[in-house]
Amino acid sequence: MPVFLTAEWRDLAILNYAVDPALLRPLVPSSVELDFFEGTTYVSLVGFRFLHTRLLGVPVPLHRDFDEVNLRFYVRRTEGGELRRGVVFVREIVPRHAVAAVARLAYGENYVALPMWHRVAADSAEYRWWHRGVWNSIRVEAAGDAALAAAGSLENFITEHYWGYSRRYEYNVQHLPWMLRRASRARFEGDPAFYGPELACILGREPDSAMLADGSAVTVYRPRRLA
Repeated sequence: MPVFLTAEWRDLAILNYAVDPALLRPLVPSSVELDFFEGTTYVSLVGFRFLHTRLLGVPVPLHRDFDEVNLRFYVRRTEGGELRRGVVFVREIVPRHAVAAVARLAYGENYVALPMWHRVAADSAEYRWWHRGVWNSIRVEAAGDAALAAAGSLENFITEHYWGYSRRYEYNVQHLPWMLRRASRARFEGDPAFYGPELACILGREPDSAMLADGSAVTVYRPRRLA
């Protein structure tokens, strides 16, 4: 499978919200179905650092290191007897217009370019984006030692989805399992209406869980058009 992009995803702040699946079904591509953890559907608001990015093996000047914040939910698809667990992105934010344009064109993803800012420390990560005169932000503060997610845990479910789906495409993302720490504090601040009125109600409350992940190198393969 040809490689499209390599990079590192680092310092991932992940906020998880239980959600009525009826809110997500209009957003589910026809080729997949919602995935559940112990009968519950989740959306995740994720901020992280994109580092050392190479597009088709080539580093692009001024576009190697940048932030991303995305809102995603979890799906699955069976292909040739293989269960593929993946994510669908509601909206993805980056600070570079060229990055957003390439992602929209190549993968059909809903990327937008907005001013962004981050602050990362040993036990916390914060990501901000500017929209309509307001700074929005997510912040996670972690406690305890980092560890791999236990098999069958919510943390394992959230982080072990290795396929991406849009309305037109399927693509594979490979990375090693991440070291995680559960959050001692986590919050979203700003205008949740950025994500639409239905999801605004969800993001306006406290997350049901949150975590801080160290991250790893990642490989994103070229998309395949879905039938």
